[in-house]
Amino acid sequence: MTSTTQLLLGLLELDDVGARTHEDIYVGHTPALGPPRVFGGQVLAQAAMAATYTVDDERPIHSLHGYFLRPGDTGTPITYGVDRLRDGRSFSARRVHAYQNGVPILSMIASFETPGEGLDFQDTMPQGVADPESLPTAAEELAGIDHPMARLWAEHRPFDMRYPEGSVYLTTPSVTERNMVWMRTKEPFGDDPALHRAALAYGSDYTLIETALRRAGMNWISAGANIASLDHAMWWHRPARVDEWLLYVQEAPSAQGARALIRASVYNRQGELVATVMQEGMVRPAGRD
Repeated sequence: MTSTTQLLLGLLELDDVGARTHEDIYVGHTPALGPPRVFGGQVLAQAAMAATYTVDDERPIHSLHGYFLRPGDTGTPITYGVDRLRDGRSFSARRVHAYQNGVPILSMIASFETPGEGLDFQDTMPQGVADPESLPTAAEELAGIDHPMARLWAEHRPFDMRYPEGSVYLTTPSVTERNMVWMRTKEPFGDDPALHRAALAYGSDYTLIETALRRAGMNWISAGANIASLDHAMWWHRPARVDEWLLYVQEAPSAQGARALIRASVYNRQGELVATVMQEGMVRPAGRD
């Protein structure tokens, strides 16, 4: 049986369908598990890989800014078209559109940089956070619950997610502006830095909107709302491995109407700030368009 981590590695390997015509066109596929709508983190990660294929290895991705335009269908391959906007002395810029059935589902711009010398400082990682080894896994938290979403959270995610301040799967342990999650892949992920960066983009889309639910005193079950990611921005600061524990610290500074804004920092266990993420999400009461 193929593990969820192996499935993640597989979906990050895109088909180069534009090679014969010298076009930057790639196709990605979705594993046959989970809900019928493609996970937004998958489209981000595959779009990042499509752009990465068109840039030299010594110039890694350092930021992306994307808009989710339509929900994706898991039964249909996703075509990624890459535009080479600029290749300068230090930076490269790429525009990526993801298509299904001839219409775009994601529009994204990514930037790549050849590493150089410069300033070096960062915010401090929160102190006194419980070690991930002392916290329950999703499978342990949701044991005995026979529900499709419970099985998705517990079994089908390639990341092990553990909450130092309690999860919001079924209950809301406290109303707070902050949501923290330890995360790493369930199995080793190889040594390709590009795959680790793309996988971090994948995992970064999991828990952002639930930060707004926590601040509102809600959980995934009680929310009773239509929830979706609207856009996603991400900056990679320092090298990181997704098969080693990363602390994802998220805050929801504002919610209004049907939209909530979340900002987040990713730290490794040595306290290094490895990435920053921001996302606006839709949280709309059920029954409204």
